[in-house]
Amino acid sequence: MENDEPSSPDPNHDNTQSKSGNPVNKKSHLTQIEVIPCKICGDKSSGVHYGVITCEGCKGFFRRSQSSSVQYSCSRQSNCPIDRASRNRCQSCRLKKCVAQGMSRDAVKFGRMSKRQRDSLFAEVERHRQQQRLQANSVQEPQSLPAYRSGKEPREQSSHLTPSLPQAYPYSVEPELPGCPPEVHPYLERIGEAQAQSLAYRGSHRRGIDSTRSTPEAILNMNGSEMGFRPFDPESSFFPYPTSLHIEELSVSIVRSHRETTQYRPEELQALRWKVFSREEIHAYQSKSVDEMWQHCAVRLTDAVQFVVEFAKRIPGFRQLCQNDQIALLKSGSMEVVLVRMSRMFNTENNTVFFDGKFAGTELFKSLACSDLIAAVFDFAHNLCALRLTEQQMAVFTALVLINADRPCLEDRERVQKVRRDVELALSHILHRDNQESLLHKLYQRVPLLKSLCALHIEKLRWFRQLYPLTVHSLFPPLYKELFGSDTDIQTLTTH
Repeated sequence: MENDEPSSPDPNHDNTQSKSGNPVNKKSHLTQIEVIPCKICGDKSSGVHYGVITCEGCKGFFRRSQSSSVQYSCSRQSNCPIDRASRNRCQSCRLKKCVAQGMSRDAVKFGRMSKRQRDSLFAEVERHRQQQRLQANSVQEPQSLPAYRSGKEPREQSSHLTPSLPQAYPYSVEPELPGCPPEVHPYLERIGEAQAQSLAYRGSHRRGIDSTRSTPEAILNMNGSEMGFRPFDPESSFFPYPTSLHIEELSVSIVRSHRETTQYRPEELQALRWKVFSREEIHAYQSKSVDEMWQHCAVRLTDAVQFVVEFAKRIPGFRQLCQNDQIALLKSGSMEVVLVRMSRMFNTENNTVFFDGKFAGTELFKSLACSDLIAAVFDFAHNLCALRLTEQQMAVFTALVLINADRPCLEDRERVQKVRRDVELALSHILHRDNQESLLHKLYQRVPLLKSLCALHIEKLRWFRQLYPLTVHSLFPPLYKELFGSDTDIQTLTTH
């Protein structure tokens, strides 16, 4: 086992002169950057090393790992946690995290970054400073957010997307799910700041997926166990013909896949219901520039999409489709599934959605400059919550949304249609079992709304890309750009 040691001066340490030739104030920049903890282990950082903000320990570890004689292997499942206490336990997973965060010997030095890249870095520094000030001055619980404007009130530009909302129902934990042991419930009632932050962090980082590099092809070909998911055999879950027994098994399989690939369990969301953003925190988000907030939301959306991809891979019959059709379904349907899943994280009591570890209202997203899109998305989530779907119903409905033989660019529509028919039978089976057959028509009514929301998202993305082409090209996650960003995809998605 290798222990961290003080490392020698690093030729890649990123404090050289600027592109214009003017010297960079190394001490001033380092002092600012050190506000951000090490991106690898969370320890106190010492600057930008090999392209990433890291501590001296991780800087030295990465430098030593670049030797041609060094080879690491993980004795577990290649998903070891890497933090300050455990960083020396698995060199393989530590190196994997270094690479995933973007560390490279060829990384651009700090002084040679473009002005946009430096501004983005200093904006992150300021966010960390602001968070520290808020934590230091926080002596009261966050105030409740103002009441959300009802869907029945006039709203420009979004009324054509969503109908007036029925009466809201409070958020509730699905009673049919296996609950927590009795001894855990007091913990859920008393959950505090540290535990809430831990749950929020785990939801977006518990899987070993690299959101900065992944493409649909890469994730589809990646072994689920490599990302921390339970291994599964796609062949064993494929049902060649729909008997009543197979439909029951299909339903169980889809529900299990849904539970294993959601970012948060219902009981976790229930425990975090009271965590809302304070006025100061809302103002901090509203103070972000348009491109900074878009980039931030693109990363969060990409995180959610990656869970959808893993869910799709586990839908019986999906992996038997040709890869082109798998990708076509994901490109046109993953955003729709994300929107449906978002309703699980929507609290109708104060009309907020779980975002960045707390529940946020529409005002938090003001700097996106897309108020009509945000309002329509909140309306949709509020409206879907009113149906009070169980987790089982939600699971099979999301599978139905994704598997759609009317998607563009499919090579084998007949085979896609067969998988969809099986999923339709599974949804009918669950609704019949629950004596809620009337829900089927209501669910189908939501599908055109999903398409309208996705088309509006693409329209806003086109607008943003015209204003900030370099941000989209250089700073948006590749998976987001692959699914939503190309000219061909935008034209295809907005015409279907």
